[in-house]
Amino acid sequence: MISGLVVVSLLAFAIFLSSDKKFFSPETERGIVKDLGCVSSTEERIVRGNSLTGLIESSETVKIFFGYYDCNEIKKEDIIVYFYAGNEEPLIKIVKGMPEDKFAFQKTEAGWRILINGEAVKNSKGESYSLSEKGSKMLSLYERDYKGIIPANAYLILGNLASGSLDSTHFGLIGKQDILGKAELIKNGG
Repeated sequence: MISGLVVVSLLAFAIFLSSDKKFFSPETERGIVKDLGCVSSTEERIVRGNSLTGLIESSETVKIFFGYYDCNEIKKEDIIVYFYAGNEEPLIKIVKGMPEDKFAFQKTEAGWRILINGEAVKNSKGESYSLSEKGSKMLSLYERDYKGIIPANAYLILGNLASGSLDSTHFGLIGKQDILGKAELIKNGG
């Protein structure tokens, strides 16, 4: 099973329920949640961790739309909430690779780059992700097994740190069934 490989038990980035409810406007920098027909519930949570630094900072509040992807397409760069086995709280990550995307690795002096459709995968600052030998090994198993093509209902999810975080570089590609919903940053003042 795609999400069955769990090799790291440390939680690098979790989100916790916020008791500070703020006014929410669904129009944010990262996208617009318009179709709420399949959303089973929404929650505001405070981000705890730094894997999305530069995009969403620790202690900022996000709104999570649980069930959003039950009737909406997952898109590249969506910020998703992912069920990570063994943790009470889900992870929040960015979708960087989609089904049918070609993926590979490129050796550089700084480490291994992830390539999607021949292009280096970059974070929100335009920095290429640079993986250690260990980080590249997990994903290279998928590259070998799936002949460099992300299979149906599987996704590559990453944090926003070019050096990596607790993400697909640690636990591999994830299955759609483990994506709990879409997350959007709540801007101060609404």
